[in-house]
Amino acid sequence: MAGNNMKPNQNKSKFSPWIVYSSILAIILVINFLTNGSNLGDSKQLSLSKLFDYLEKGYVERVEFTRSAAKIYLTEEALQNSEFEELQRKTILGRENTGPQYITEIGNSEIFQKKLDQAATEGKLKEYKSETESNWGDLFINFLPIIIIIAFWLFMMRRMTGGGAAGGGGQIFSIGKSKAKLFDEKNDIKITFNDVAGLEGAKEEIEEIVEFLKNPEKYTSIGGKIPKGALLVGPPGTGKTLLAKAVAGEAKVPFFSLSGSDFVEMFVGVGASRVRDLFKQAKEKSPSIIFIDEIDAVGRARGKSNFSGSNDERENTLNQLLTEMDGFGSNTNVIVLAATNRAEILDKALLRAGRFDRQIYVDLPDVKEREAIFKVHLRNIKKVDNLDIDFLAKQTPGFSGADIANVCNEAALTAARKGKTAVDMQDFLDAVDRIVGGLEKKNKIITPEEKYAIAIHEAGHATVSWMCEHASPLVKVTIVPRGQSLGAAWYLPAERQIVRTEQMLDEMCATMGGRAAEKIIFDKISTGALSDLEKVTKQAKAMVTVYGLNEKIGNITYYDSSGQNEYNFSKPYSEETAKVIDEEISKLIEGQYQRAIDILSANRDKLIQLADLLCEKEVIFKEDLENIFGKRPFDSVSNSGESENTQKDSAEKEL
Repeated sequence: MAGNNMKPNQNKSKFSPWIVYSSILAIILVINFLTNGSNLGDSKQLSLSKLFDYLEKGYVERVEFTRSAAKIYLTEEALQNSEFEELQRKTILGRENTGPQYITEIGNSEIFQKKLDQAATEGKLKEYKSETESNWGDLFINFLPIIIIIAFWLFMMRRMTGGGAAGGGGQIFSIGKSKAKLFDEKNDIKITFNDVAGLEGAKEEIEEIVEFLKNPEKYTSIGGKIPKGALLVGPPGTGKTLLAKAVAGEAKVPFFSLSGSDFVEMFVGVGASRVRDLFKQAKEKSPSIIFIDEIDAVGRARGKSNFSGSNDERENTLNQLLTEMDGFGSNTNVIVLAATNRAEILDKALLRAGRFDRQIYVDLPDVKEREAIFKVHLRNIKKVDNLDIDFLAKQTPGFSGADIANVCNEAALTAARKGKTAVDMQDFLDAVDRIVGGLEKKNKIITPEEKYAIAIHEAGHATVSWMCEHASPLVKVTIVPRGQSLGAAWYLPAERQIVRTEQMLDEMCATMGGRAAEKIIFDKISTGALSDLEKVTKQAKAMVTVYGLNEKIGNITYYDSSGQNEYNFSKPYSEETAKVIDEEISKLIEGQYQRAIDILSANRDKLIQLADLLCEKEVIFKEDLENIFGKRPFDSVSNSGESENTQKDSAEKEL
């Protein structure tokens, strides 16, 4: 199917702007050639007295004149004279100089006329005439710049409006037409709900919308109304657009797909016109579905960040969209689907019932859903038979569906790079490490002192997280430079639905373990803890200002889920409260820093032993920490030995 879809694009001729430039140059050359037919460009200026002298001598054969100038044609006998030797040469284009040979400015027309009459009477001038008719060649030359400007303007307008795209967008008079792509029985896509793993709740609601269109009588017979719209909301990469594609593949009804930015144009009124045309097409083909991806491009709340007070084209587009969604009746069988990851900035009028009756939240997948997503993306990948997909799902907490697809693709590329015929667990672990931490830089030049400092820093993280009850279990620690980091520690965070104060404090303490270890061992600190400080500062600020977990500030949150704070000119608290917030944030961070120092001071020898092991192996695992610290007392359920051995074997192969 992919090959068939590419054929129309391959056969379609592409319009090149060089054709326009070449055409203009050709026109100029043709005009130059035609105007040189009279050799006007080779004519020389001649004074009036000299002309009268030539008339007396009988050198002039014909004179053509207007009110201001005259063209002088010499006789063949005169051209043979050595005086006119220069006029005997051919023109630039290789044609003979047939005249006029001279051009003369006419001063007094009466005297000029008398001289011509006298010469003709004496037989010294064969012909003379007055030119009153228009010279079309000169007229065309005069208007040529205007013609070129108009042609260039039309060409640029065509390029800006899509260059002949579907839906009439390529023509200047069709710029208000909708750019939506239509998928129906003639132009369908092969994605179904079987290709969408996880998201069971979202799939159930989406499948019901498809059922509305396939069998509306089932719901309308008992008085139900078909919903007018559904909004897919969720973080990037969770599968909102994929769900819409599955609807297009399953519904078997006309499916109009476009992006919110397709309504936006530099011309006033185009967005609203495209909205009208889109709904007109959808009503003509009802029952049908309209899908608007990234609707926040036109659905942003009105009146925000518009300080000029002028008419806003985006607001006009939104107003037309609101009117169309609430304007057609429930019996038209047109359903609007939209997707965004910024629902908080959407206009409230757009979200009300009657426009988007349902808001479907598409969240990040949990461990079971990640396992199902892995199975979908592994269908077309040649993998080893004993691949532990459950372990892969546990090793990718917080990954979206797009991230998992990237892991599978990166693992396949890694296996191909190594010349393997099938993808194994090692390739997937390498892919996860590369996506999370970046590409390994084993050749990066690091002095022994820096290497030991990095080992102390990472050993500090590992030690404190091992000693804190609620810190995430350690998977492995490495001091191999990767991406922008000089070392990294991998953890397996618990997938909690709620987080308590002691859990956040333990996480902060483990994060500060790196800087605390540097302080204990070297009595100095370095710039290597920048990312750690950034992380704990955000956590502490969230505890104080968002989650209400600080006793002094109390049960107050300054978080605004509607996104209105973005446009406020003042803080939602006083200067005195701001000072207290700063003090409490600093107190939280410094308290956990001191706690990390106390933990590491009590385990200084083991910290140094762990750092030495890191310098030797560069990568260590949970099993290595157990050999130094003993079993972690807080692990009620330890990770499977198979998972640890798989990670360890993988690292040995790397090194």
